[in-house]
Amino acid sequence: MVYLLYDLALLLSSLVLVPYYLIRGLRYGKSRHGIRERLGYFRSDQLARLKGRQVIWIHAVSVGETRAAIPLLRGLRNKYPEACLVLSNVTETGRAVARDIQEIDLCLFFPFDLSWAVRRTLRLINPSIILIVETEIWPNFVRIAHESKIPVMLVNGRFSDRSFPRYFTIKRLLKPLLQTFSSFCMQTAQDARRARRIGAPVGRVVVTGNLKFDIVSSVQTLPQPEDVRAKFHLPVDVPVWVAGSTHAGEETIVAEVAKQLESDKVAQILVLVPRHPERARSIGEDLSEMGIQWVLRSEISDYGKMLQPGDVLLVDTIGEMLHFYSIADLVFVGGSLVPVGGHNLLEASLLNKPVLFGSYMQNFKVIAGFVLESQAGMQVKDGRQLKEKVKLLLKTPELCHDMGSRGFDLLSEHAGATEKTLEEIARHWGMKGG
Repeated sequence: MVYLLYDLALLLSSLVLVPYYLIRGLRYGKSRHGIRERLGYFRSDQLARLKGRQVIWIHAVSVGETRAAIPLLRGLRNKYPEACLVLSNVTETGRAVARDIQEIDLCLFFPFDLSWAVRRTLRLINPSIILIVETEIWPNFVRIAHESKIPVMLVNGRFSDRSFPRYFTIKRLLKPLLQTFSSFCMQTAQDARRARRIGAPVGRVVVTGNLKFDIVSSVQTLPQPEDVRAKFHLPVDVPVWVAGSTHAGEETIVAEVAKQLESDKVAQILVLVPRHPERARSIGEDLSEMGIQWVLRSEISDYGKMLQPGDVLLVDTIGEMLHFYSIADLVFVGGSLVPVGGHNLLEASLLNKPVLFGSYMQNFKVIAGFVLESQAGMQVKDGRQLKEKVKLLLKTPELCHDMGSRGFDLLSEHAGATEKTLEEIARHWGMKGG
């Protein structure tokens, strides 16, 4: 009865969700294709890739989870070279990142959690095992996978300070669902305790570490910095700082910092990368009102000159963050000056860059603590402090270098989650139908 009511609620919500995904999809040119996949309908050429192969289905809701999963995807490809790796996403931005991961055989949109859509999708994909990245627990999907005797694992699992109270409130409803998971590979001991408190079986919860620390092994060779600067019309003799994954309310703070630095005769160019690139043009209007010269990344190839100190390169594309980080003197990671909860700091450390971030780091509290403890980054509480730290770092290249090096060392020190996760996956591999 509970699941029937749940299906009815989803059907009612689909009156809003389907138009929503159609509109979002139109923005990315994939509307009809995306809706069909979300309902469990696939092209024949997609299904042909699965034929005669065991399928490992990895689900990563959006960009952050997809990037976190890259070390594991590469580990799976090495360990199970004949398997078909299927990666699903909920968001179009996550899908855009997934398409560039060479190890993936098939990228799909995750099905709506309607019983019939889930059953159809699982029948057609026929996975041997399902790996859910971080915390993305859909009741019908997990329940029906269990009924189909497909092992389901949570990998790189976490329960943040913000999400855990919500899960704890509904733990009586969650517990039967969590009992169907084969394993919970959690990032930290605290995450493991929280998983057990909301109903995960004690014997199935293990601490494997955070896959994000293994990103060193997941990075492809990047172009030379001078080639990246030339591509984005950035002069070689002007310092560049990047504000990545920013949210509403942060762009004006960061832009004001850049404007004040220019007034203080601190030469620099800001590369501004909003978390949701569809917001770029409205952000550009705000920059214009502030008297700041800007150009969109998508239009940079037609820009007839090099950017000048004080200009802003406003990014409205996806999948180039590491290219921007590679030429940065320093990086500010957004979602942290406004109450979002922060984003991954370690991509900056991967490229030996000092990293700045705000006070709202609930979703990455452990990583932020490691970064501060190792002196690989600095925390700021507002725009005034951000300006002070950016100015200090731009005027002290040796400090930038030392902080960046300590960040890279931090990655090496905490690496190893991929191997531990692969060991846990091996325990359940091939158990479908058992």
